[in-house]
This record gives sequence, structure tokens and C-alpha cells, in this order.
Amino acid sequence: MSGHIKGKVIVITGASSGLGQAAARLLSAQGAHVVLGARRIERLQQLADELNGPAQRALAIAVDVTVRDQVKHLVDTAVQSFGRIDVMINNAGLMPQSPLERLKVDEWDRMIDVNLKGVLYGIAAALPHMQRQKSGHILNVSSVAGHKIMVNGAVYSATKHAVRALSEGLRQEVKPWNIRTTIVSPGAVDSELPGSVTEPDMARGLRDFYQANAIPAESFARVVAFAIEQPDDVDVNEILFRPTRQVP
Repeated sequence: MSGHIKGKVIVITGASSGLGQAAARLLSAQGAHVVLGARRIERLQQLADELNGPAQRALAIAVDVTVRDQVKHLVDTAVQSFGRIDVMINNAGLMPQSPLERLKVDEWDRMIDVNLKGVLYGIAAALPHMQRQKSGHILNVSSVAGHKIMVNGAVYSATKHAVRALSEGLRQEVKPWNIRTTIVSPGAVDSELPGSVTEPDMARGLRDFYQANAIPAESFARVVAFAIEQPDDVDVNEILFRPTRQVP
């Protein structure tokens, strides 16, 4: 069904590595125009150059998803460059883990800013364009932790539960404009996410868990492509997936 992806204009946050990078590669290979957002512009530009080849199908734009104007600029640039936005993938996220008693308040704030407000800013940037078009698709990345509370990950789980609640509310509100919504909730997928853990004991435990269970980021990319490539009258609202060997 990749013909439903060819020619679509797709904006991806957190695209410089991991899940976002894998999604950009697969969707570009299936003929999409991809507009890539992340803070690390050098890595982002390398990816865009790789995807472009002789064609100009990828753009790299520096963006911090905690800054609303930067997210708006990312989406507006996609529309100015390609004439529309068909898909917004709100993927950027952080996962520092620690028991609440350690009072890592700055990390709590950062997770709320990136994992939740970053998604809201992506919706705010894309929704007006999609309303004018009377079409579009917003994919928000949650997590298995958005379904199951993680020990020592209460704040991360809270942000990912919130992403699911927000996405379901969005789904109900956007029907008049023929806009689709999808929540993607991965389990252990190979990415830089465990690298955001600053507590040494938590980092060791999570690293061991990922080494034992994680599957390649391409698994996420295939899930995203599956949701996007459905016919316009099919709205895949949520996909929860884990490595086959993952228990929690």
C-alpha cells in the first residue's frame, strides 16, 4: 500500500536519530517528502543529504520542540516548500528515570516540556493547515509506559499517558476536517532514549534491559508507515507494540 505514501509531505520531530531517523528513511524511500526537525542540525543535514540524492525531497530544519515558534516555523516551512502538510509525526521525547524521592525536578520539567508540550506545539502548528486542507494525519508517539506505569519512571509514564489522552481528545475533535490521528506506543526499540537517564544505577538497569530486549528502530518505521498508508477512510487510532521477548 506504499502508493498511499508517495508524494505525501511528512514532518517529523526528533528526526536526527533513532525512531525519527528510521521513519524518515523508510517514508522517503516510499516516495514521501520529509521535513526533518531536531536540535542537532549537523546530523539532521547529513540525513537530508542522504535522502535527497538527485531529488529535493528532504529538508533539515533546526528545532527545539519546547519552543513553540520554532515548531511553527518547522511546519510553516514544510507548507511553503511543498504546498501542504499531510502528516505530522510528533516523535521527540526524553526518558530520564529516577525514583520520585530523588527530586529530579529539573528533569521532570524537561520531560513535561518535551514529551507533552512538544506534542501540543506540533498539533498547534499543523492543525490550522490541515483544517484549511480538510485533510491530514497527526501521529503522536507515546510508549508502553503510557499504558503501564514504570517503576522509577512515574513522570515519564505520566507524560506518555497524557499524550494518549490528548490524542484521543484530538481524534474526537477533528472529524469535521477529515483529519486522522494515531497514537504509536513502542516498547523497547533501539534508540538514544536510554541515554537521557542521568542516574547511574537507573542508567545501568535500563541499558541492560534494552540490550536484552530492544528491536531495531526500523520496526517503529514500519508501524508508522502502516498507519499512514491506509486509505483515507481508515483511521488507525492506536498501535501498541513490543519486542516479542519483552515481558513488562
